[in-house]
Amino acid sequence: MESKNGFARLMQQWVFLGPALLFFTVIVLAPFLMSIYYSFTEWNGVTSHIKMNGLDNFKHIIFDDKDYHNAFWFTTRFSITSVILTNLVGFLLALMLTQALKTRNVLRTIFFMPNVIGGLLLGFIWQFIFVKGFAMIGELTHIGFFELPWLGDAPTSFWAIVIVSVWQGSGYLMIIYIAALMNVPKDMVEAAYIDGATRWQMLRQITLPLIMPAITVCLFLTISWSFKIFDLNFSLTKGGPFGSTESVSINIYQEAFRNNRYGLGTAKAFVFFIVVAIISTIQVVYTKRKEVEV
Repeated sequence: MESKNGFARLMQQWVFLGPALLFFTVIVLAPFLMSIYYSFTEWNGVTSHIKMNGLDNFKHIIFDDKDYHNAFWFTTRFSITSVILTNLVGFLLALMLTQALKTRNVLRTIFFMPNVIGGLLLGFIWQFIFVKGFAMIGELTHIGFFELPWLGDAPTSFWAIVIVSVWQGSGYLMIIYIAALMNVPKDMVEAAYIDGATRWQMLRQITLPLIMPAITVCLFLTISWSFKIFDLNFSLTKGGPFGSTESVSINIYQEAFRNNRYGLGTAKAFVFFIVVAIISTIQVVYTKRKEVEV
């Protein structure tokens, strides 16, 4: 009888988990393992003959591929800047919209809306704003900020992508931070206020430690978003001017689908995956240690 019950429970588990496991294997796991195999080849994505070349792709990436190095440096700079600013803006919006404001629900909706718009569409909208809108405002007002060549110069192109990325992602993080702030015990905040704690002391000593799980999630999300940036980067600058804003994702895309070097492209993607996985793991482990229990 017990064996029949155990078999029935096993079948129930497979009925519920089987389809999800099958789709995960076909859509995620199998392509991932195939990409690892192709990273050790010279396959061009067309011919049926696949020639193994060992570690040559990885040697080329590490020692010789200057374009990949430049793309990695740009992606690293962009990720650091975007992660800090997106989390900062999202947290400040959450602090503001957890106050007793009559329009806070409307403002939450407004600030979250950019996240609903797709990255490519958002990039083309902001490309029009930077090229046409800012230029027109600059002609009328002669304010230097609007007269800058936002997508025509390397430094301003970098900050243009950062601005759009922060504008898109901060509203999503705002929702997570709002949920965390609303769960901070009110009696603990009131006790600290009665004891004479300042707003900064309450924020640093009470609020931030108690919302550390939300900070862990938000940092993980923004790190993965910023390192994998493709759609905004592609629609705004296409990696220009002169490759100065080319992200690693665009470099991999160019290598695999434009140059038809799928083996080298998958090797770049695999190296990129390892680096991002290490950085994300370190971040999660570090911030998890900072979490406290109420």
